[in-house]
Amino acid sequence: MEIKRAKFICSSSKTSQLPEGDKLEFALIGRSNVGKSSLINTLCSIKQLAKVSSTPGKTRLINHFLINEEWYLVDLPGYGYARTSKTNRKEFASIITDYIKNSENLHYLFVLIDIRHEPQKIDMEFFKHVSTLGRPFGIIFTKSDKLTDNKAASSIARYKRIMKLEWDQLPDMFVTSSLNRTGQEPIVKFIGECIKLTKKEK
Repeated sequence: MEIKRAKFICSSSKTSQLPEGDKLEFALIGRSNVGKSSLINTLCSIKQLAKVSSTPGKTRLINHFLINEEWYLVDLPGYGYARTSKTNRKEFASIITDYIKNSENLHYLFVLIDIRHEPQKIDMEFFKHVSTLGRPFGIIFTKSDKLTDNKAASSIARYKRIMKLEWDQLPDMFVTSSLNRTGQEPIVKFIGECIKLTKKEK
């Protein structure tokens, strides 16, 4: 599959405001400053489709982008941003949980992780949270250009070791760099395969 058209549709603060219809949704989420907006722009080859901010935690709403007039790429608020107030963190958590739990069209969730960082407790807890909500998810490692290939491989292996302690089956994993524009093709291909499989099942 190739992304030929992408456009912003709407921002929502709750599931009742989500776009109507039955188009599949593939959502992106991660901690603040993980490179989510940059990845969206690179995936869609549109520089300013998603606004890239120098201030972490700027995504406050659920943002829908219509891709190829066929499916939605969904930008979710970041989780666990410490510099926001406790009230805002609870509000973001509520928005995120409400969407993941109740969206009828959410097909798959991509959780973005900065490949440079050690596995964090907050990420592991979020993986479990998504799992308890019954949603399939995969991990996208971002900013791979910041590490050598060997160090990047070691970082991924570290995540796998820790996750294997509690997970029988590991999620799909992708490695990307928006700066070098690498790693996006496997993600788009994966989404395309999900869409094809869903069409066959109907």
